[in-house]
Amino acid sequence: MSLFRTKPIAELQAEAAAEHGYKRTLGPLSLISLGIGSVVGAGIFVLAGTSAAQYAGPAIALSFIFAGISCLFAGLCYAELASMIPVSGSAYTYSYATLGEFLAWIVGWCLVLEYLFSGAAVAVSWSGAIRDILNEFNLAMPVAFSSAPLAVENGRLVLTGAFINFPAVFISLALTYVLFIGIKESASFNDVMVLIKVGVLVALVGYGVWWMLKNTGVAKSNLLPFIPDNTGTFGEYGWSGVFRGAAAIFFAYVGFDCVSAAAQETKNPQRDLPIGLLGTLAVVTVLFVAVSLVLTGLVHYTKLNVDAPFIYALQQANAPALFRYLIEAAALAGLTSVILVSLLGQPRIFYSMSRDGLLPKTFAKIHPKHGTPHITTWITGIACAVISGLFPLDLLGELISIGTLLAFALVCAGVWVLRRTRPDLPRPFKTPWVPLVPLLGIGTCILQMAFLPAITWLNLAVWLGLGFIVYFGYSRKHSKLAR
Repeated sequence: MSLFRTKPIAELQAEAAAEHGYKRTLGPLSLISLGIGSVVGAGIFVLAGTSAAQYAGPAIALSFIFAGISCLFAGLCYAELASMIPVSGSAYTYSYATLGEFLAWIVGWCLVLEYLFSGAAVAVSWSGAIRDILNEFNLAMPVAFSSAPLAVENGRLVLTGAFINFPAVFISLALTYVLFIGIKESASFNDVMVLIKVGVLVALVGYGVWWMLKNTGVAKSNLLPFIPDNTGTFGEYGWSGVFRGAAAIFFAYVGFDCVSAAAQETKNPQRDLPIGLLGTLAVVTVLFVAVSLVLTGLVHYTKLNVDAPFIYALQQANAPALFRYLIEAAALAGLTSVILVSLLGQPRIFYSMSRDGLLPKTFAKIHPKHGTPHITTWITGIACAVISGLFPLDLLGELISIGTLLAFALVCAGVWVLRRTRPDLPRPFKTPWVPLVPLLGIGTCILQMAFLPAITWLNLAVWLGLGFIVYFGYSRKHSKLAR
């Protein structure tokens, strides 16, 4: 059946070996930095506090562990496919080779959702961080030019009276230009951002541990009971709250798969991609758990449902003003690097889909000087600027996790399918315990999807409906496999 025609593995491997215009400049440490740059951002700086207050209490640390385990299963599957098929396209390309064109299109469409909307959502958070920093110095930005003109009330879009979220538009376009001039320059910029924010997060953990040892009684009362009793409502504390929290904070892990999207810019992809994927997951999970424990130890979890929970916690702990400023700077650096990597990943998905004929040829053009997909980079950046300038964070964020979880589940299924259909293929990295690991990956992804609200499922259905229109109206007819 033409909907499930697969792209030959040999053809994909030939594409990886051919001259494609990209410059191979990234090693394993750069890939780990790229992954950390994508992951450590709005999720840990904002969602750790709000999800602890609303769902899990101090056990938000367990939520991070559960979400991290789910990502580990997906990451092991990503690593096998990335080492076999080291080309741009990430989960889309892997699904095309294993599950067929139609499911690959669904995955690619979900990745558009992940990267584009994630970049826009974090740009809105970046704008909020700028406002918080300016407020520390009694400087206020005009609301009309620093907030979204649209908001959601009772399920409907309403006007807020604002004109545009200018800081979000500015950072989207500025980082688009950074990406346009080249991947090496972008990676160097990202390395600096990662170094700053990870260093300050480690300092935050150190300060928090010192404060809790000094104030043992207060810290103990904040952390116990570690899993608060359920309120009687499903998802509000108790074990259901831990899993609801995992679904909510899964957004914190979104983007680690961007490492595989940079396959054609990696010096030795068969060796370096698995290291980049699994190294990213190891570092960020340890950081997330440590920081969430410190946060709920400094302040009782019921008080953390605020815009800037870390700043609030440090204020309550009477931390020095200079240290607070460093945390704010780290938050800003973290958000900046997440936007950068989100905008980096999206054009490379477009490139792969265009190369396969599912999108127009224009989407596959590479700049002769900079070696970057310049047309899709600017399309992505301008779209991100428009979305972040008009829409609020809550409206943007609700779609991201469910689309990404669906893509991860299909990648796990792809590893299992390929093991059964092509056991003869060389695998530089092999996912252990197949089919157990892929099944656990699929199961944990579906479990987290089940904990998301009904409106999120409805929004996903609408997004996929738009994708089906594009596929059946253009992509299916122009597919290279069809021709």
